[in-house]
Amino acid sequence: MFETENFKRFAGVESVVSPEMAAAIRMWKDMYEQRDGLHLAAALSFEMARMVTLEMRSKVLGGRRAEFIDEAYQRVVENIRIPVEHACAKGGLVFKPYVKENSIEVDFIQADDFFPTAFDHNGRITGAVFVQGISRNGEFFTRLEKHEVLENGYEISNRAFRSRTRGVLGNEIALTEVPEWKDLAEKLVIANVKKPLFGYFRPAAANNIDQTSPLGVSVFANSVNLIRDADKQYERFLWEFESGERALIANSMAFKRDRDGRPRLPDRRLYRTLDVEDVDFFREWSPQLRGSEIADGLDKIFRSIEFNCGFAYGTLSNVDSRDRTAEEIRNSKQRSYATVSDNQKALRIALSDLVYAMDVWCTLLNLAPMGEYSISFEFDDSIAADRQTEFEEKMKLVDGGIMMPWELRVWYFGEDEETAKKAVGEKEMKK
Repeated sequence: MFETENFKRFAGVESVVSPEMAAAIRMWKDMYEQRDGLHLAAALSFEMARMVTLEMRSKVLGGRRAEFIDEAYQRVVENIRIPVEHACAKGGLVFKPYVKENSIEVDFIQADDFFPTAFDHNGRITGAVFVQGISRNGEFFTRLEKHEVLENGYEISNRAFRSRTRGVLGNEIALTEVPEWKDLAEKLVIANVKKPLFGYFRPAAANNIDQTSPLGVSVFANSVNLIRDADKQYERFLWEFESGERALIANSMAFKRDRDGRPRLPDRRLYRTLDVEDVDFFREWSPQLRGSEIADGLDKIFRSIEFNCGFAYGTLSNVDSRDRTAEEIRNSKQRSYATVSDNQKALRIALSDLVYAMDVWCTLLNLAPMGEYSISFEFDDSIAADRQTEFEEKMKLVDGGIMMPWELRVWYFGEDEETAKKAVGEKEMKK
């Protein structure tokens, strides 16, 4: 990702990524890829993606056009958790379809590989430049693909660059000089397209880094300092046990010597020597550890992270904490459900935009017969509430005549209305 201050010079258009946002994205990326400490940034991103996509099912429905699109779409849905995790970590991700050998493929473009250039009054991105890199024989090739919604249609343009230094664009070259890009058009204008040919998934949290930006923020953006505090507290926890290891201290004269004159100790980790006048000197070092106090402090930090990130208590913290009330537990579960639900809505919008873009490419390149389509989405609801409790509540509604028995079957068995009504009717006839 090249620096935003050089963006206009190379891309020919202004980026709406502020220096503050660019710095934040780099920070989230570094935290997500961190190799030491508790790996909390990666853990939080993984857990949010897992809950958002848990047992997710989505399908493009309709005729032959829908079937053709759905074949490519299912390849996205089957592996959706990983790109969603990257989006949760870095604050967003683009699903961008392209055509390869009369088939539709999808690029997953992470937040540090695209620059939005325009957005509408609803804050939805309407223009962007995407960065693709290839390295070969010590040279680095970069392609800038610009998308822009115009009054008379939709414009896509491509430019290529070559450099001998990673992260530097270098000199512009022809697209034909790179085999992978030789068939790409330098400029393409598509008529009758009113919105971008990509879907942008933005995690459902307000951008408090740059409130004017259409970009999203990481799911752990509000806990950056707390995550660092947790790593420090964890270091204290490890040091408490390391520094408090049991030791046996004896006079150095009590042991035989090796060739270098050093005492031969039965266990160098356990035994220590001390030069003292008392030949029979022997002491045991076994200090009282403060592990529980340090662990309690770490647990309090975990709970603050959970609250700031919209997770339920117990995601990171100790689930057996005795100072929680039933009301606090219920509220934390509701907070988690709201966070997950909002992110599922955002993902639904992004995937719907992706399917729209696929449909446009089908029409433009005549990949499949014309036809209408619809998209179905199903998400696991186990995070929302305890299923047994919800079942009991619905049974009370049925007993009270507020809910129809066939409605209960639709919810519990996943039957359609006609099948559920038929099953209930047959049951009544057998009475």
